[in-house]
Amino acid sequence: MGHAVEKRGGIPATAVFGSSEPGSAEAAVPAARQQLSPAALAAMAKGVPAATARGYRGDWARFEEWALAAGLCPLPATAETLTEYVTWCTLTPRPRTGRPYKPASIDRAMAAVAVAHQAAGLPQPSQTGARLVLRGYEAELKTAKDPRGKMRKAAAATPRVLRQMIAATDTTTVIGARDAAALTTGFALAARSSEAALLDWEDVTEAEDDQGLLYDLYRPKVTTDQPLGVPYGSYASTCPVRALRTYRQALLDHGHEPTGPMFVRIDRHGRINTPMHRDGRRIGDPYGRMTTEGIADIVARAARRAGLTARPGDVLPDGNPRWTGHSLRRGYAEATRHAKKDPLEAARHGGWADGSRAFAGYHNRAAAFDEELNPLYGIGL
Repeated sequence: MGHAVEKRGGIPATAVFGSSEPGSAEAAVPAARQQLSPAALAAMAKGVPAATARGYRGDWARFEEWALAAGLCPLPATAETLTEYVTWCTLTPRPRTGRPYKPASIDRAMAAVAVAHQAAGLPQPSQTGARLVLRGYEAELKTAKDPRGKMRKAAAATPRVLRQMIAATDTTTVIGARDAAALTTGFALAARSSEAALLDWEDVTEAEDDQGLLYDLYRPKVTTDQPLGVPYGSYASTCPVRALRTYRQALLDHGHEPTGPMFVRIDRHGRINTPMHRDGRRIGDPYGRMTTEGIADIVARAARRAGLTARPGDVLPDGNPRWTGHSLRRGYAEATRHAKKDPLEAARHGGWADGSRAFAGYHNRAAAFDEELNPLYGIGL
């Protein structure tokens, strides 16, 4: 196994990217005077969100493999090496798709290289040349109307859309009650699917004077415990308070005590937390907690039931709208813009960092026909 690299103020790359094999990138960097123990490295790795670490590991492995095959040093990498790699990504077909990488994938790969250097306590290679290559590649794709030149976004599940989804859901069944609660709660909290999956019944309490519900929501991506107030909704069908209470009662009616995981597996026959097996052994959370993918599937199924379509910019190249778990989060952001809520407070409620470009992008999209912001209104056109 390769040696851990530890520099002043840096995090060993193995804490984020895992150990390297002999002869790989870390062999190019001298080990520091003291190495961290496997237990310390494992403990540090827990501080990196799992999804982020997985993505960076894959990106770093591809860059490292390419660099070593080209006789170049991946760590530390030079600006020229990074520029050559980005150029290679724009020209080389991927085995899975037969087409070069999308700009967003290349941008993430550059971030992985930067994080690897930061983790090893090394100066990051300049991205100036690589950014110029990427900018030219993006312009080329957009000029050619290539779908790879567009950022794929989830369709927005705004309150109007939520009403359509829930109208097509049989909320008299326990699985329908769960789905309605997941949709409205996910929207009200602007929760990522991974965050909704982590919710326990113990994380929600009744607010004083029956104002609604108070959630203690943990957002791993921003590493905060964030208490959030969820008041009653204006429409009974999409009220997150009523929907959660209906779901809770449905669980009780089916003999399931609402403790532990809030959103649990329910099969089409209404059976709660039925055992799942693979190769003769039981799989899945023993308490029935839904996975991140399961939460996202609730949104996709609800959209299909409602026969929803999306705006042209929110569809895949085959014309199908992208209804995902992120649709609730984007719908929340757009709805707060339409309602002219304070963008800073709206972003903080949804767990976006101050100044988030992603949140600003959702707001800008929602403001396209705002009479106060669109300069074409009121000019006598």
